[in-house]
Amino acid sequence: MKLKRRPLQRVIGERRYRKLFLIAAEGGKTEPQYFGVFNDQQSVIRVTCFKGKHSSPIDVMKQMKERLKEEKLLPSDEAWLVVDKDNWTDEQLHQLFEWSCAKGNYGFALSNPKFEYWLLLHFEDGNGITSSRVCSERLKRHLPEYGKGINASTFTQDKIEAAIARAKLRDSPRCLDWPRTFGCTTVYRLVENILSARS
Repeated sequence: MKLKRRPLQRVIGERRYRKLFLIAAEGGKTEPQYFGVFNDQQSVIRVTCFKGKHSSPIDVMKQMKERLKEEKLLPSDEAWLVVDKDNWTDEQLHQLFEWSCAKGNYGFALSNPKFEYWLLLHFEDGNGITSSRVCSERLKRHLPEYGKGINASTFTQDKIEAAIARAKLRDSPRCLDWPRTFGCTTVYRLVENILSARS
């Protein structure tokens, strides 16, 4: 007797879950444009930025805490603080690091000197960065119109993978809290998690 295979049934109204990445950042323009590249069928990226004239890492953390009261994170979702080293003290940054250690799905990504360094790694090795100004000048060689925003299509899969590889080389041995030296970023850790949600 030949058994008949039952047809696969799909529950109507059920959707495949899209992983949420909630990101609080200092920058109000560049970070949302960059992370918007990753919104797709597998993940939702929501970037919240400080609205005032000046932001500090503590402002970013407060903003995230407020957002987490409104947004229900599932255990598989992630919440990340993304800040620049700038002139912030170790004491200020330590508070963000402590927050990120509170839960397994919290993260803290810092770029030294600033987020633009992470963008620079999409185009080159990023050697010889000695100040924030030098970082901006180097980035403008690759993105002459950078001051007006970034074009998401510039950041192709190949460029993103190259930036991750370069950032990992500079983060060796892997820092446990945040990069202390110029020319280093841990944003790649967040981006790797976003990419892994696609597989």
